[in-house]
Amino acid sequence: MSNGLSQWDPFRDLSAFQQRLASMFGGEPGSLASSGDADWHPAVDIAEDDDAYTISADLPDVKKDDAKVAVKDGVLTISGERTREQEEKKKKFHRIERSYGSYTRSFQVPDNVDPSLIKAAFEDGVLTVVMPKSKASPPEEHHIEVN
Repeated sequence: MSNGLSQWDPFRDLSAFQQRLASMFGGEPGSLASSGDADWHPAVDIAEDDDAYTISADLPDVKKDDAKVAVKDGVLTISGERTREQEEKKKKFHRIERSYGSYTRSFQVPDNVDPSLIKAAFEDGVLTVVMPKSKASPPEEHHIEVN
């Protein structure tokens, strides 16, 4: 005779739900569980001090060569792709919360930054872009005579 207690397995209920949902949309059971291949947007911090603006972008699982930084027409763009390892596709996933695919983030470069002086470094999954402020003095006030 059973004591009526059993260990709850949340994945058992999740798996049954995914199978019902997949069958409603004509998919294979488990196909919804292996999604996650979509565009994503890395989280960024933007900071400013007396000398520079700094953008720090979280790019976990991105290789250094897959992170691109460009400046065009006063806009700094961080782009690239985060790919999933082939061997992972053979696994049966119960949950996927990480996104894969291409990413793009764009930011207006402040007027007091010389784009040719912008530097970028990639370490431990974080891309850091430093935009030094130009040392030029602020423009002087110029009075215009009204006729």
